[in-house]
Amino acid sequence: MSRAIRPCDSVDAFSEHQRKREKLIADLAAARASGSAVGLAKSTSNLFRHRDGAAKRKIDVRCFNRALAIDPTRSIGEVEGMTTYADFVDAALEHHCLPAVVPQLKTITVGGAVSGIGIESSSFRFGLVHETVSEMDVLLGDGTVVTCSRTRHPDLFFGFPNSYGTLGYALRVAVKLIPAKRYVHLEHERFASPGRFFERIGALCAGGGIDYLDGVVFNGGEMYATTGRFCDDAPRTHDYTYMSVYYKSIRRLTEDWLTAKDYIWRWDTDWFWCSKHFYVQNPVVRFAATKWALNSRNYQRIMRLANRVRPDSGGEESVIQDVDIPVENAEEFLRFLLAEIGITPIWICPFRSYDRTASYDLYTFDPDIVYINFGFWDTIATTHEDGYFNRKIEVKARELCGKKGLYSSAYYDEETFWEIYNGPRYRELKRKYDPGGVFPDLYAKCVQRR
Repeated sequence: MSRAIRPCDSVDAFSEHQRKREKLIADLAAARASGSAVGLAKSTSNLFRHRDGAAKRKIDVRCFNRALAIDPTRSIGEVEGMTTYADFVDAALEHHCLPAVVPQLKTITVGGAVSGIGIESSSFRFGLVHETVSEMDVLLGDGTVVTCSRTRHPDLFFGFPNSYGTLGYALRVAVKLIPAKRYVHLEHERFASPGRFFERIGALCAGGGIDYLDGVVFNGGEMYATTGRFCDDAPRTHDYTYMSVYYKSIRRLTEDWLTAKDYIWRWDTDWFWCSKHFYVQNPVVRFAATKWALNSRNYQRIMRLANRVRPDSGGEESVIQDVDIPVENAEEFLRFLLAEIGITPIWICPFRSYDRTASYDLYTFDPDIVYINFGFWDTIATTHEDGYFNRKIEVKARELCGKKGLYSSAYYDEETFWEIYNGPRYRELKRKYDPGGVFPDLYAKCVQRR
C-alpha cells in the first residue's frame, strides 16, 4: 500500500512496528509454551461484561497504539490495532480528513471497533466500522501474521468482525478516510410520535445532502433526529467539553455549529449521559472537576474501580446494551423498551450496508434495508433473578429480526447464541485459524461467566 505520508517523529514508524511485532510473536510463543490460557494486556477496553476472571498468561499489546500513515490522496489511513480513535482522529485532521466512521468515545480502539461492532452517525452512509476496512494484518494463535483483505484470506477478512479477538488480533488496519471541513452544522428536529420519527429517519437515510445522522429519545412523546453537514464557516460555535452538556442542548436548540473535532467527540465529555452517575452534571461538581477530568477514560476508571471495591450491585441489574433492529420494527422495539425496560434517554443511530455485495459472516444483515441501533445504558432496581431485563431484551430483539452487540453481558443459551451468530461458519474459521485453541471460544468469551 502507498505510505507516502507518515505521522511519525524521527523514528520510522513502520520499522518500529515491525520490531514490536517480532517481540509480540516471541511473547506469544512463551505464553503458549507455559500451557496457560492466553489473554491480551491492554491500556483501554470498552467491554462491559461481568466475568470471574480465569487466570491467563497475558501478552502486552499496549505499544501497538500509533497511527502509521495518513494518505489523503488515496483516502486511506493505516493504524496499529490499539490506536485509540482520539489519536487516529488527531492524525487524520492534520490532513483535513477523518476516518469514515468514528465510534463515539475517544477510548475505543481501531482493532476493538473492527473485531467488535463499531458504529456512529456516518454509518447510514458508510456502514459499520468494519465495512470501512480494506486490509488487516492479523496475529494468529500460532504466531503467524496473516494479511487479509477481500482478495487475500477473504474468509478471515469477512469473518473477523464480531469475533472479539477469538480468531486473532489485528496488528495493523487500513481504514477508509473521508474529506473533512472545519465545521459541522447540526439541525435538531423534534418528534412526538415514534412512527413519524422512524419514518423521518428512514427518509433521511434514503435521501442525500447530509453527512451525519443520529437521534435521541427522551420519552415516548419527545424524540429528536439530528442531521450534520460539513461546512467551511460558522456564525458561532458551542463548546461541549466543559460546562455545557451536549445532549441537553438538543432539547433547547434547533440548530448548532461545532468544530469537526468537537462534533466527533460531542458524546465523550459526558459518556453520552452516563456522567450523571458521577454527579458531574451538577454545575458545581462539574466546575470543580475541571474539563480535563470529564471524559470517557476517567469514567471507565472510576466505574471499574467501583466494581472491584463493590462488585455486588445488590438489588440492581446493569443494562448496558446496543441492539440493532430493522427500521420497520423500530417503533415496536422502542415501545417495548419504554414500557418494559424504562431506561431513557436512548441513543438512536441508523445504519445500512455500505457494499451490498459484501457479507460479514458473524454479524450478517439484510443489505437492502436500514437498521436502527438502540443504545441504552443504566441500572434498573429489581427483585428478579440476575439478567431478567437483559434476557427480555434478547428475546424481543430476536423476535423483531434484530441482533445485539456482544461487548456487554449476554445470557443466551449456547444453541440460541450460535443460531444468531453463525456457529457453523465460526467453527470453520476457528478450526482453520486457531486450531490449537490459543484464544477462547466466542461463546465462552462473550456469554459464559468465567
